[in-house]
Amino acid sequence: MVEAFAVASGKGGTGKTTSTLALGMALAADYDVTVVDADTGMANLLFHAGLDDAPVTLHDLLVEGTAADVADATYERHGMRVVPCGTSLAAFEAADPERLRSVVADLAADADVILLDSPATLASKSAVLPVVLADRVVVVLQPTIPSLSDGLKVQEYARSYGTETAGVLFNKVHGDLGSVADQAERYFGGEALGAVPDSDAARAARDAGVPLLAHAPDSAAAGAFRDATARLDPRPGEAGDVADRFRSAVVPNRP
Repeated sequence: MVEAFAVASGKGGTGKTTSTLALGMALAADYDVTVVDADTGMANLLFHAGLDDAPVTLHDLLVEGTAADVADATYERHGMRVVPCGTSLAAFEAADPERLRSVVADLAADADVILLDSPATLASKSAVLPVVLADRVVVVLQPTIPSLSDGLKVQEYARSYGTETAGVLFNKVHGDLGSVADQAERYFGGEALGAVPDSDAARAARDAGVPLLAHAPDSAAAGAFRDATARLDPRPGEAGDVADRFRSAVVPNRP
């Protein structure tokens, strides 16, 4: 079985990459999980996962005629497989975003769950592709009007390509969500997966290059991520069917 989730926000600074790795680690307790840094223009997952010296990355797989294999860019970290993306501007310019379809299709053969850390924008083909490819999207929000507004744009775009909403995850929360949670459940699909408190532990984990659930597993934020993951409920699917769908996905020319 395999299901692909896009972890998206529509706004930078929500802690999307921290959330992707935390969800991945929590899911890895029960599933074979692969996390992909699909933010090919502003990649930073490699810094969060201690892979900043990775010799082969997603960028190498997105260049036509590459000699690199998907396995070369896949690294075992903290109980899951991680495909980091490089940070070179030249490599980004040389990459063909449409090749992401084939990469994800190959990864589907060895995974129960694929998490695509998505760009915080809908402004280009490479930015929207993870949302288009995914089965469902986890929308990461801060409890602010601009963040909710941008998250709704992501959801609207995802739905236009048949991608459902798995739920909303509030991150960097100070205090009680109050009426914000009610508003979110009113306008977003899926359930409110949880509210992760703003945390010094998360910042320390990022600085250490270690996912939060490995750096501070007993922190309140780590516990909140595990609780949110328990509500995610991955759905079964045939790996072959998913791979075929990824390979045949129509890539939009513009948002």
